[in-house]
Amino acid sequence: MRHGNKINHLGRTYGHRSALLKNLSNALIMHKRIETTLAKAKELRVYVEPLISKSKDNTTHSRRTAFSKLQNKYAAKELFDIIGPKVGERPGGYTRIIKLGKRLGDNAEMALIELVDFNEIYSANKSAQTTTDTKKRTRRATSKKKQTEETQDAVESTETPTENAEA
Repeated sequence: MRHGNKINHLGRTYGHRSALLKNLSNALIMHKRIETTLAKAKELRVYVEPLISKSKDNTTHSRRTAFSKLQNKYAAKELFDIIGPKVGERPGGYTRIIKLGKRLGDNAEMALIELVDFNEIYSANKSAQTTTDTKKRTRRATSKKKQTEETQDAVESTETPTENAEA
């Protein structure tokens, strides 16, 4: 029985599960997005986001702790040299999980997990939108100038039937 154990064992032993998460995190760091099952993607997010948080402060201690989790010097270098500076001001939520549907072979839920700041398509649309929308838009009512013009038009329209009735 689980009784409060919140870890998803993914049907594997401890060694197999840790090796799986290590390999998935290395692939995510190197390729910036990977396609895997939904359960693995959710567990990978819990595993890799603290590593990305550690990469914000580029100290020897944080490099060594990240390397002990990754066991790949190229992935650790990529994490601290490229990913860390890019996500420096983001307070969290470095990954995005997108559901892709079911796999044909075994009907498993598939998902795409990606690093949020490295999606060029979404970032390009967002930056183009921010450059065109320099003024902040609100959902408030129309401006007072327009309101006064509308009220004057309404007053004039109500005056004309009464004038016609008097004449």
